[in-house]
This record gives sequence, C-alpha cells and structure tokens, in this order.
Amino acid sequence: MSQTQDDLSPQYLKEFSHEVEAWFTANKPAEPDFLLPQSFMEVGTDEQFYFLRDWQKKVYEAGYLGMAWPKEYGGGGRPQVLQDIVTREMVKQKTPFMTNTIGLNWAGPLILNMGTEEQKKAYIPGILSADDIWCQGFSEPDHGSDLGNAQLKATRDGDEFVLNGSKIWTSLGRHAKYMILLARTNPNTNNKYEGLSFFLIPMQIPGIEVVPIKKLTGEYGFNQTFFTDARIPASCLIGKEGGGWAVAMATLAFERGAVGGQAGGHSMNSKHVSEVVTLAKTARRNGKPAIEDPAMRDKLVQLIIEERSMALNSSRARIKALTAERPHAIAMSGKLVGSEYARRLNQFALSLQGANASYYVGDPQAYDRGLWQRSYFNAFSATIGGGTSEVQHNIIGERVLGLPKN
Repeated sequence: MSQTQDDLSPQYLKEFSHEVEAWFTANKPAEPDFLLPQSFMEVGTDEQFYFLRDWQKKVYEAGYLGMAWPKEYGGGGRPQVLQDIVTREMVKQKTPFMTNTIGLNWAGPLILNMGTEEQKKAYIPGILSADDIWCQGFSEPDHGSDLGNAQLKATRDGDEFVLNGSKIWTSLGRHAKYMILLARTNPNTNNKYEGLSFFLIPMQIPGIEVVPIKKLTGEYGFNQTFFTDARIPASCLIGKEGGGWAVAMATLAFERGAVGGQAGGHSMNSKHVSEVVTLAKTARRNGKPAIEDPAMRDKLVQLIIEERSMALNSSRARIKALTAERPHAIAMSGKLVGSEYARRLNQFALSLQGANASYYVGDPQAYDRGLWQRSYFNAFSATIGGGTSEVQHNIIGERVLGLPKN
C-alpha cells in the first residue's frame, strides 16, 4: 500500500510500530548451534553466511528492508520514517544483522545517487535481496588509511580495464559477487587524486583471488584480494575516468553515516551499557559484586551518560533548528564517537571481571561465555574501518571546526 500524508499521522505510526514489533517477535530466528558473528566484518564461515543471508532475504520479502528506496529498482517507495521504525525495532530485539552491509549502506546509496539507469536496474534488486553480496576494495597493504595513494592499477585496453595489485581488509570478499573498487588509471599525473577511478566490478572472474586472514579472535572475517591481469568491461566504471576520488568521498560519507539514504537494518550486534550493568551485578571484585565498588559505579554512570547522549544527539541531528550553527557536526562525528565508545565500553566490561577477563570463548569459567572478550577484540575493527579514529579527528577538525590542515 502506498502511503499518503494522512498515513503518517501519529496514530498510523503507532499502529505500524505495533505491526513491526509483532512481526519480528514472531519471525526472529532462534539462536543457531554455532557462534554468530557480531558484525559483517566477522562473517568467516559458510554456515554463518548462509544463515545471515537467508535472514536478510526473509526481512526483505516481508517488505521491511529498502522501504524508502525507489520501487522501480526493488525498493518499497515508502517514507523513510517507516524504515527508521523498522531498524529501531531490529536493534531493540537484537535480531541478526543485515549481512550485505556494504551493499545496503555504501554501494547501494552510491549507485542510486551517482549510477546510470542501467547500473541501478542491474545492481539494486540483488543488493536488497542479498542475492548479490558486495565487498569493498579501498585499503591496500602498503598504504593504510592513505586512500588517495592507492596503487592498484587499472590499465585501459580498448573497451576493458586490466587490474593488477591487491586490496586488504575486504570483509565479505570470499562471499561477494561484486566489489566497489578504487584503482589508479593514470599513474603519471602530478595530482595523485586525479589519477584514480571508481569501479563496480564482478568478483567471479579469472585473475581475482581472495585469501582469508585470521584475526586475533581466531575468526576469519577479513581477506586480502589479489588481482593478476583481471579484465573488467569499461562499463564497470561509475562516474568519469579519473574522477574516482569524488566518488570515493561520496561512498565514505555513506559509510560513516554522515549522509542518509541507506537501505535500513543494522550492521552489527553491539553491546549496550545495560548489559554491562547486568555483568557488574554478577562479576565479583574483592568477594563482592563489582557494582558495589564505588569506583566501578562511577565509571558505569559515566558510560550510561555517554550512551544516552549519543542517542539524544542522533535525534537532535534530525532537527534543523538545533543544528543550524554546525549542521554536519553530529553526523560527521558519529562514527568516531560511536566506535571509540564501543571499544571503551567493552574494555570496562573486562575490567569488571578481574582475573576472569583472561578467559575466552569456550572456557567454562568465562563470564557470559567469553563474548565480552570477543567483543572487545572485534571493537577495534570499527575504529579502523571507514578511516581510523586519527583520520576522523582530522576530518572533524578541518571540515567541522574549520581548522587548517597540517
């Protein structure tokens, strides 16, 4: 049913919220007999991948994903506020995350904003249904966060480009059908940013090899992808040849949440401070529950304040009158603030456990099956992906505060 302005009345939104709550309560899958990843960056096994892919497909077929994307490309064509209600309910009920995160949140919005009509029709439906998984080819082994210095070569040969080089940290690369790729098409320009081009490339072609990387947690979520004379059609180019830097910056704006337009759903199952409060009541320090320690209580209250302030700022960012002075400040700082908070929250949860913090997943003596330890190690991924925290500080300083570059 298409929505009219009357359909967005408070009464309708309330009824829709109840409908969504009931659907997820009835359809949320039971926890499987294997350990689920905490985010798309930890999807390492086939059983994890297929479980999560089937869940995304079920949510999409029920009409609860891509609700605000255009109907002609497989979306719902409905108001964004409805998708926001659905996403909040998924987080509230701690449902499995949407595994095609890169497609739903980065590649999809990019294609809808900058792609050709042919690219929209070809790629958007598969992104939503999870039939087509996407990965990202930005970082390289020798260049870290210096994205503008990417060296993977894309050499034009008639109506094709020939790819040589490698990309690293390609989450979901082993399962992906497509990759968003930043490559160097002109190595001779004086301005390194002008020599880059942006591609939407197929992964299952000769000359592309994906090698899993074992993480500190013992899981395989990351990969390194090698390109050896891999040929792609020139139609894979999005934007102009040599104009890849502008496309990459637009992509990062979606990735960091600074610009809206994502398909909905959540990309990770984050720990919340309420869970730390529960842990503090169970964990013991000096023979007493950790929550009775005044120092621990003080730190816990500070974390509660921080989490609440992030939630309120998220609401504040949507009210123009409250952000007129610095309209992009909250959006551009969200990734930095959220990822660093998650890291400190998990670190504090470990400090509550004392010597028990040395246990890990699988140890019978571990609190909460050792998932806090796993969550702490995994939290560092978010402080690096999408630009390290150091890079984010520079971006905020330059683009929000107007400070000069070093």
